[in-house]
Amino acid sequence: MNDRLKVSTVVISDVHLGSEHSKVDELTRFLKSVDCDKLILNGDIIDGWKLQKNPFGRWKKSYTDLIKIIMKMMENHRTQVIYVRGNHDDFLDKLVPLILPNISIVSDYVHVSKGKRYYVTHGDIFDTITSHMIWLAKLGDYGYSFLLWLNKILNNYRRRHGKPYYSFSQRIKHKVKSAVSYISDFEKELVQIAANRHFDGIICGHIHQPADTWYEKVHYLNSGDWVESLSALVEYPDGRWEVYDYNKDGKMQKKTLKIAV
Repeated sequence: MNDRLKVSTVVISDVHLGSEHSKVDELTRFLKSVDCDKLILNGDIIDGWKLQKNPFGRWKKSYTDLIKIIMKMMENHRTQVIYVRGNHDDFLDKLVPLILPNISIVSDYVHVSKGKRYYVTHGDIFDTITSHMIWLAKLGDYGYSFLLWLNKILNNYRRRHGKPYYSFSQRIKHKVKSAVSYISDFEKELVQIAANRHFDGIICGHIHQPADTWYEKVHYLNSGDWVESLSALVEYPDGRWEVYDYNKDGKMQKKTLKIAV
């Protein structure tokens, strides 16, 4: 029985290959289970910030396996791959734009489906801290890495005691007023940019917060990440979008999110 998920488009972001917190095995299992016409890699797939100090020591076989799966999707299913650079993979700037028959590396992208136009961007270009104060962004990255390290320690304890996985790092972010305000401002700013450019929607990543919501007439979508939320956006042939996340049984399931603002 073939139970592969068949969709038009899959969007993933923030895999952070090179970081010890990357859930690359889970992502590989997901991509093995899906057929799509288009795969959009929306930034921070490779974490150049982590790899630049010791690229050979940090690169794992599992990363190569993931790349092989994507290549098989291109070869066996004629999947078109769009790689939108992010801030952690800004080393790709020297290649942008690179347009090949099956894969493109770009700074941003316009996705057209069922007469609707979506602006696809990682999101970091609209983050003034990341764009103009790179040292401060990297300092914040260290703090985030500490949260993920703490999250790993606490979940190892929970696993030993038969308790399910729980993202303490996400919980902390949702409780910190400045983080909640940042996410809200980020969404509204990107939506306004999409509206000003007469797009029907915007698709982004960067903040590791999956979303499928509406700001008046603008559809805001965020693919989340493969560090904490383990989520992806999928688009069906009829133009519907849904957020999927990876559950504890090793399968992708629809995620319940707010749908209107």
